[in-house]
Parts: sequence; C-alpha cells; structure tokens
Amino acid sequence: MSMMSLTITPWLIVGFIGQALFTGRFLVQWIASERARRSVVPFAFWVFSIAGGVTLLAYAIYREDPVFILGQAAGLLIYARNIYFVIRERLGRTPVVVARPEHRTDAAG
Repeated sequence: MSMMSLTITPWLIVGFIGQALFTGRFLVQWIASERARRSVVPFAFWVFSIAGGVTLLAYAIYREDPVFILGQAAGLLIYARNIYFVIRERLGRTPVVVARPEHRTDAAG
C-alpha cells in the first residue's frame, strides 16, 4: 500500500482556500436557518459562493481540468444572478408579479 505524497505549492493552497470558502457558505446558511428556525439563504451565502467559485475556478484552470472548469464557471453564473436579484430587491426595484387565472378555451374551461 502506498501513501500519496503531498507537496505544498501555492496552487495547492489556492485550492484549499477555495474549498474552505465554498464550504463556509454552507455553514453561513446553516447558522442563519437555525437562528430563523426556517430555511434561509443569506446574502453572505452568495458572497461565499462567488469567492469560493472564483478561487476554485482559478485552481481548475491551473490544473487544466475541463470538467472542473465547466462546473465552476457554470456555478459562477448562477451565483452572480442570485446576487443581482438580492441587490435589485434591496434597492426596491423588484417587479411586482400579479398572478392571473388562465382562461381556457377548451371544453373543460
């Protein structure tokens, strides 16, 4: 049985920092939900998501891993979009959506 040798490099440190940031988002979400006694996704969750995603994307690019690169890049789009929604809501620019009943034209309607 062989042990994997671990050489500490700056890029390995970047990878671990990215993973720690990414894990931190779950801790932030868990603590916020426990305090509220309901499921909550705080703004800090998205900040940690972006920070961890960018750091892990840099590490993935360094590793030249296309699967890892695609996964992190796609995630960053989602995190950025959610940050946009939160900021827009906080600025009071959330559009009001009015639900309307559908008008059916078939025999059942």
